[in-house]
Amino acid sequence: MHNFNAGPSILPREVLQEASQALVNFNNSGLSILEIGHRTPLFEDVLNEAVALVKELMQLDAEHEVLFLHGGASTQFMQAPINLLNDNETAAYIDNGVWGSKAIKEAKLFGNVDVVASSKDKNHTYIPKDFIVNPASKYLHITTNNTVEGTQWHRFPETDVPVVADMSSDILSCSLDFNRYALIYAGAQKNMGMAGVNLVVINKSILGKVNRKIPTILDYQNHIANGSMLNTPPVFAIYVSLLTLRWIKKMGGVQEIEKLNEAKAKLFYDTLDSLPVFKGTVAKEDRSLMNAVFVMEDPALERAFLDQCKKENLYGVKGHRIVGGFRVSMYNALPIESVKVMTDVMKEFCLQYA
Repeated sequence: MHNFNAGPSILPREVLQEASQALVNFNNSGLSILEIGHRTPLFEDVLNEAVALVKELMQLDAEHEVLFLHGGASTQFMQAPINLLNDNETAAYIDNGVWGSKAIKEAKLFGNVDVVASSKDKNHTYIPKDFIVNPASKYLHITTNNTVEGTQWHRFPETDVPVVADMSSDILSCSLDFNRYALIYAGAQKNMGMAGVNLVVINKSILGKVNRKIPTILDYQNHIANGSMLNTPPVFAIYVSLLTLRWIKKMGGVQEIEKLNEAKAKLFYDTLDSLPVFKGTVAKEDRSLMNAVFVMEDPALERAFLDQCKKENLYGVKGHRIVGGFRVSMYNALPIESVKVMTDVMKEFCLQYA
């Protein structure tokens, strides 16, 4: 089986094995991970270690807090502006894909939005580069990797405005100075765990500056004060994230994971560009290392290629319904051997139909 699903997506085999054991007997306690109390030492140890590993892998400074929250990235489209933006203030947003557009829609409910750049004119197949961020903006919001359109930021905007980043689909996949971000949020189900939990990394200095009343459960400061246990946390999802974070560290940390991701992407894109049957849809300099999006020169061949992928046990290759074509997701846990199988299948298909 070769799992190219865009999310929820592939997990390391050892993570699945250990998690499955914990479903029956967690840490030899005789209890399932699904039935332990979240305020018992059994789970407190899990949460504390997960937080510590995030801080270590991201090399975070003392100003940044780590939270594990419910709701996924879609909740953060709303939670970020409600905490950071007053009604009469303006935040800068970049519209470079489906998820950025959704974030803009939610932010407009809580303040003014200045869309400083957009790639909509070319169906979000590139990353905007020449734009100006008003220094009076409360923050700049970007989506670092776009799972639907297959683009990724490889050079981040230089600005003195606090940066808020949705890193749901490339978190811990490449080396970054994570301390430069005022707020990072990421659904875990692509690179650091299973669906059901959202990582939030936040610089405490940006909080407490809005004059609106924030519902208790939406206030970041409340979650920080309660150590991600303001309400019952998603226990099993956090545990799977812990196992995945351990695996990343075992693999050599983010720097070594980045090398593997670059090798996988190079193998795939070099193959794609060499085959006349297939065509990439994204500007080459903005291609995602996580999600390769491509189409057929002859759309009539799409069904045949999907059938061939199914025959070879290549799963999750069909493109997002909005853009069509194909999508090969190469997240942290995907071994390069799976990419080799995919490229071999593409070459064989090309020999048959070119």
